[in-house]
Amino acid sequence: MDPVRNPYAPGAGQRPPELAGRGRELDVFDIVLERVARGRPERSLMLTGLRGVGKTVLLNTLRSQAINRLWGTGKIEIRPDQSLRRPISAALHMAVREVAPRHRAPDRIDAFLGVLKAFAHRAAPTGRGGAAPRLRDRWQPGIDVPAASGRADSGDMEIDLVELLTDAAAVSADVGTGIAVFIDEMQDLGPEEVSALCAACHELSQLGAPLIVVGAGLPHLPAVLSAAKSYSERLYRYQRIDRLDRIAADQALCAPAEREEIEYEQKALDLLYEKSGGYPYFVQAYGKATWDHAPRSPITAADVRVAAPEAEAELAVGFFGSRFERATPAERDYMRAMATLSLVDGDDDGARDDMDAAVPTANIAHALGRKPASLSPARDALIKKGLIYSGERGTVAFTVPHFGRYLRTQPA
Repeated sequence: MDPVRNPYAPGAGQRPPELAGRGRELDVFDIVLERVARGRPERSLMLTGLRGVGKTVLLNTLRSQAINRLWGTGKIEIRPDQSLRRPISAALHMAVREVAPRHRAPDRIDAFLGVLKAFAHRAAPTGRGGAAPRLRDRWQPGIDVPAASGRADSGDMEIDLVELLTDAAAVSADVGTGIAVFIDEMQDLGPEEVSALCAACHELSQLGAPLIVVGAGLPHLPAVLSAAKSYSERLYRYQRIDRLDRIAADQALCAPAEREEIEYEQKALDLLYEKSGGYPYFVQAYGKATWDHAPRSPITAADVRVAAPEAEAELAVGFFGSRFERATPAERDYMRAMATLSLVDGDDDGARDDMDAAVPTANIAHALGRKPASLSPARDALIKKGLIYSGERGTVAFTVPHFGRYLRTQPA
């Protein structure tokens, strides 16, 4: 069929042509926005899930909902090697600029921008001997007003962030709207920054201020937040984003195809669900390859079987291989042991997705003939690289669906 008309979009953070299976999350956020608009107390929102389940896509969609309600919004993606001050300053600058034209007191906007500038410039020293912040960590926002003094500039991240977000919320309250800050890869925040963000959200919640944080991260994000502040378990509304069920996966494939007057045979949909496991990224990857190989409508199971190797080859390079290449030889040995042990809880016939099963670290050490303590550096490095996570003490799991299956096909 015509590849130009191919509707599927297997891209990182790229919105699929049909956002299937996420209606509940969208409805929940609509309620959150409406409650905040009416001055009702509401919690910030945390989205958690494996890679490839569409967290970033959902985060962007929720941001669009906030924009449609005339909220000020800003979005950032956390990097492990970067302080939170610069990106959150840029996000709040954007959010306040969106609400500023409706504000009747320009002086109030200027006052906040002065506080924002002070917060951004009060970066903690980095490097040896308390060196100045690196140039890439300095923020040059183009704010003409002078930096304020005595507000959000103490150098203590927790104190400063609480004051900054409180002031931002007050600005949005003046115009009868709210501010939403969207934070992707939130599990990569440092301990001090997680603690500060939790404290700020706690303060905003107590004040009933119209500012919410919507975070997205890997499955261990709740544990990261809980380690920082014990009350974080009650502070946020957690939503686990998982694979699509069969009905939603079929909708993700069929709805865009129907708009192009193309149909699927039932056996083709059966095979596509078996191959993709219902993971949104894989649904798009297999759908795209199948479309390109199918000669005509309706698309058959034979078309899927012909196209599957191409989809798998592309995933092996772009989705799995790029991550595998980031690991050192010792880290690869660790992950191969995990992949082998994951077979204990399932098989490879597609009937069960055993790749999500957590593996005891003691079992990995036994399989490698090593002491558990000697493998801690490899485990910690893999966690920092976002390849595995530890949802419970003493266990680890892959952050990427089907990664164990991929590893078992790779030569040692």
